[in-house]
Amino acid sequence: MQDLVLGIDVGATGMKGGLVDVENGEMVSERFKILTPRPATPAKMAAVIAEIVNHFNYTGIVGCGFPSIIKNNVAYSAANIDQSWIGTNVTETFSGITNCEMVVCNDADVAGMAEMRFGRGKNEKGLVMIITIGTGLGSALFIDGKLIPNTELGHLKFKDSIAEKYCAGSTRKKLDLSYEEWGARFNEYLIHIEHLFSPDLIILGGGTSKKFDLFSDRITIKALVEPAMMRNNAGIIGAAVLAKKQNKEALM
Repeated sequence: MQDLVLGIDVGATGMKGGLVDVENGEMVSERFKILTPRPATPAKMAAVIAEIVNHFNYTGIVGCGFPSIIKNNVAYSAANIDQSWIGTNVTETFSGITNCEMVVCNDADVAGMAEMRFGRGKNEKGLVMIITIGTGLGSALFIDGKLIPNTELGHLKFKDSIAEKYCAGSTRKKLDLSYEEWGARFNEYLIHIEHLFSPDLIILGGGTSKKFDLFSDRITIKALVEPAMMRNNAGIIGAAVLAKKQNKEALM
């Protein structure tokens, strides 16, 4: 019997959900996506969350990856969403409009959980870092499979600004860079990351990771760098798995 949980991945560009078999990490529905509203305020984003839940006619626990530092259900940052999120209880905001129990975590962290459980990071020991490349840069850090939450390494000070302003996927598009040109920029960021953390493995996720072959020859760091296996569904799958895990722990 399948154990299905709704996972929702909230991004700066789109908000998407799907039903996930949390035992094997497979999506069993089509992905349903709605563009992230502008401005991305709590009220407008909560309305989209409700639309996604209603689309699946779903009433159970919901997992959600959210683009913010999340501590005790509260948003502590808002780099790519409206600043009014800071200090807002994300769980209460979304559960109030959906009447569903919500489990909310940083978006890159949940994508990383999926990759570590079902993808390239499965059974990997040592220090593993997942970097998601999209509108911004997200990060998830694991030591022997254990998550160190809310690293947000895309916001490191870098090149007179922050890293994601220099080498996110949106920067490549904005500057009309080739993948090789962008790859050289991204490699500079990886050199900085390696200097700070000395990771054993870096896994690249997000939309840009699908083009890894077009920029892999620009990567020069010592750590092994490989594309993610879970691709764009990692956030949805990881959110669903997290929700199921926390629900089980609450019942114990």
